[in-house]
Amino acid sequence: MRGPADGSGDGRIDGGDEIPAASVPGGRPPGLLRRASGLLRWTSLRLRLVFVFALVALTAAVSASGIAYWLNRNTVLDRTQNAVLKDFRKALEDSTRSLPPHPRCAELQDAARQIAGGPQNYAVLLIGTGRDGKACAATTDKDLLTLKSVPMALQKAVNEARRVDESNRYSHHLYWQRKEVGDAPYLVAGAKVIGGGPTGYMMKSLATERQDLNSLAWSLGIATALALVGSALLAQAAATTVLRPVQRLGEAARQLGEGRLDTRLRVTGTDELADLSRTFNRTAERLEQRVEELSAREAASRRFVADMSHELRTPLTAITAVSEVLEEEQDSLDPMIAPAVQLVVSETRRLNDLVENLMEVTRFDAGTARLVLDDVDVADQVTACIDARAWLDAVDLDADRGIVARLDPRRLDVILANLIGNALKHGGSPVQVSVHTEEPEAPEGPEEAEGGDHQGGELVIRVRDNGPGIPEEVLPHVFDRFYKASASRPRSEGSGLGLSIAMENAHIHGGGITAANLPEGGAEFTLRLPRDASRLTGGGQGEGRKDGGAADQGTEGGR
Repeated sequence: MRGPADGSGDGRIDGGDEIPAASVPGGRPPGLLRRASGLLRWTSLRLRLVFVFALVALTAAVSASGIAYWLNRNTVLDRTQNAVLKDFRKALEDSTRSLPPHPRCAELQDAARQIAGGPQNYAVLLIGTGRDGKACAATTDKDLLTLKSVPMALQKAVNEARRVDESNRYSHHLYWQRKEVGDAPYLVAGAKVIGGGPTGYMMKSLATERQDLNSLAWSLGIATALALVGSALLAQAAATTVLRPVQRLGEAARQLGEGRLDTRLRVTGTDELADLSRTFNRTAERLEQRVEELSAREAASRRFVADMSHELRTPLTAITAVSEVLEEEQDSLDPMIAPAVQLVVSETRRLNDLVENLMEVTRFDAGTARLVLDDVDVADQVTACIDARAWLDAVDLDADRGIVARLDPRRLDVILANLIGNALKHGGSPVQVSVHTEEPEAPEGPEEAEGGDHQGGELVIRVRDNGPGIPEEVLPHVFDRFYKASASRPRSEGSGLGLSIAMENAHIHGGGITAANLPEGGAEFTLRLPRDASRLTGGGQGEGRKDGGAADQGTEGGR
C-alpha cells in the first residue's frame, strides 16, 4: 500500500530559523547603555534614584516583553506550521493514492492542483518518473516553487531512505524548513510517497504571521516605553518623598553651622529618616546646652578678670605712689636696701602694665571697646610715639608728611608702641619704620568724598628689625595671648599680651597685622588700616570711650 510519509517522523533539517525576528521592544546594544550612564554625572541623589528606578523598570519591561514576544512568536509559528503540514500530509496522501506507479506529467499536474486547492493556499511541486523513465516536475507556481528553490538539505533528507526497524516503521518522513525568498518568509516542506510514488514539496508564505508578530512587537515596545515613563514618574515621586526630609535636614545642619543653635526639625513618622531627625534634634539640643555652658563659663572668666583688675587698681595705685617715693629717695637709702627698692619699683610698674593690659583685653572680649576718630597726620603720630618713649636714636623713620587718615589716635599709638617696642626688644636697633598708602586695586564705582583726600585706600605701616627673625614654629602664635617664644623665661619682661592687644586694636579699625621673616634676615610686622574708619562707627565722629583705658598698653610681645 502506498501512502505519504508518517507524521511521527516530522522534523527540521537545520534547526535554524530563517525568519528574521522582529526587534524585541526596548532592545539596545549594551554599549549604548554604558555610554548613556557615562554621560549621566551622578550629581544628585534625586538623579541617581530616577536613573536606578528607570533602569530597573526598563530591565523588567524589556525582559517581560522579550519573553512575551518569543512565547507568542513560537506559538503563532508552531500553530501555522502544524496546520499547514497536517493539511499537506493529508492532501498528498489523498491525491496520490489514485495515481499509477509511473504517472504522466499531466496526471502529476492535476494532482498538484488538487493538493494546492486546499484552504491553506500553498504552492505544490510533485516530482515523479513516467513510463518512459523520464522525470517530470509538476508545480502550481513556476515563479515561486521549482526544484531549484527547494533547499538541497531538504531534498537530501526527503529522498534519503531510512532503515526500518522497531523504532522506525517508515523509510521516508515529512521534513520542513523555514527560509527567506526575497524579503518574505516561507515554510518549505517535502515528503516522498512510500511505495515508489512521487515526491511532493510545498511552499507556504508566512508574511501574515510576520505582520502579526511585528504588530505584537510594536505593542510591546509601546508598553515598555509607557512602563519606563511611569517608572520615571514613580521615581520622581519616591525621590521627592525621600529627599524632602534629607533637604530639610541639610538646611537645618547649615543653620546649625551658622550658629543658630535653636534649630530643630519637625519629626513625623517612624521610619529611618524620622530616627535621623530625632537624632539631629537631640544632638542640636545637647550642643546648645554645651555652648551655653561654655559661654557662661567664658563670661564668668571675663567677669573674674575684669573684677580682679578693677580690685587691683586701688591698692596698686597706693603701691605705685609709695614706690615712686622710694625711687626718689633711693640715693639716700642704705646701699643694701637700694637693690630691693629698685626691684619693688620695677615689679610695681610691671604689675601696673599687666593690670592695664588685662582691663583692655576684657573690654575687647566684652565688646565695649569703641573708636574715637580724628583726622591724624600719620607721620606726626609715629614721630610722637617714638619721641614719647625716647626711641628717636634707635628708629629710622621713612614717612612722608601729609598722609592723613581718620583713625583713633590713642589706639594707633598703642599699636605702634607695641610693634616698635617688640622690634627693639627682640630684634635690636636700628628699627626701620616705613609709612605709605595703597589705593584700591579695582574700584567698582566712584565714591563720594566725605572728609578730604584721606577717603579710600589703605594705610600700610611696616616695622622691620635687624634681629635673628622669628622661629618658624613661633610665627603662627606671635599674636596669641600670653604666648612667649621661650617657655624657660616665664618671668621675662612683658606679659605676652602686647601683640594680641595691637591686633585687637587693628581689628577694631577694620584692619590687621601680619608677621613674616625677611630673606635678608630680621622680622617684619605689617600693619594695614583703612584710611577712613568712619564706616565702622556709622560715619560719625565715633562714640566716646566709657572705659577710660590707659594710653600706653606696654610693649611686650609674643617673642
